[in-house]
Amino acid sequence: MAVEERLFSLVLALIATETGLTRDQVLSTVQGYRQRYAQDKDNSGLERQFERDKDDLRELGIPLETIDPHDNLQARYRIPKGLYDLPSDVRFSPDELMLLKLAATVWREGSLSAESRRALTKLRSLGAGASDPVLGYAPHLRAREASFEPLNRALDRREIVAFRYLKPGDAAPRRRVVAPRAVVQFDGRWHLFASDEGAGASRTFLLSRIVGPVVVLPRRTFDADDTLTARTALAELEALWQSNVAEVDVEAGSDAAVRLGKRGIAPADAVSTRVSLHFTDLNILADELAGYGPEVHVRYPESLRHAVHRRLQGVVAAHRDAESS
Repeated sequence: MAVEERLFSLVLALIATETGLTRDQVLSTVQGYRQRYAQDKDNSGLERQFERDKDDLRELGIPLETIDPHDNLQARYRIPKGLYDLPSDVRFSPDELMLLKLAATVWREGSLSAESRRALTKLRSLGAGASDPVLGYAPHLRAREASFEPLNRALDRREIVAFRYLKPGDAAPRRRVVAPRAVVQFDGRWHLFASDEGAGASRTFLLSRIVGPVVVLPRRTFDADDTLTARTALAELEALWQSNVAEVDVEAGSDAAVRLGKRGIAPADAVSTRVSLHFTDLNILADELAGYGPEVHVRYPESLRHAVHRRLQGVVAAHRDAESS
């Protein structure tokens, strides 16, 4: 869990309690701590993290109150709700509340986080009711792959999973055993960021290339790693997207010119328009470009040109076989 989500969970828990929570109650129940808490064992590392988080909350101006501060074990922590309420002169209009709710909805769908759903609940308490018209316009990031839900559950429960994955060019899928770290959407597709046991390193998998069911391995879990997060996954995908550039010529006025021109960099007036496109996956881009047929000519890189050519040859061969039969 990202630091900001753990702090958000802590704030929600300390606002919800009137009598305050002890340190052990926080560590054993609050999201971001409880996953690493061990009953009757050494939790010193987690305790130090809680101390740092308390300092962070105070630096953010959040009124954290300590009850019985002289007894570290029995000390109770809370955030007095009256001190954390918005100032009396701050008001949100109905339109502003709907925009806040819309932002929370997008955050919830994009981060796949139970904590962001709680944020939406908190917004409703400010007056953004379920009947607001904004619900009809709220964008949703949808997942169509069957592996999405089981991977998301395994991520929440820190379970090791196995699945069969078909890489482009392979004749058959290979079994992969991974610890899921994040499920993220980038460039219109869902990706799994995971620790791959076979590779001994982190890997990113396209959900659309997972073949068959995702299987949870019995009695196998993994520990949290603050360096392997959704933010890390998105940063790696962004770096890959920035480093991969294709140059294609598209027929002026064609469907390819309209669609690819919106995504790339192209001169406005040209008989044969050259477009520069960033991409994360060469094979996915080759599938798309081949679909435009003669409207597109790939200039660079050569590997992409060959990939598109192979797909077009396959189409020709398939039609030839169909005609001969």
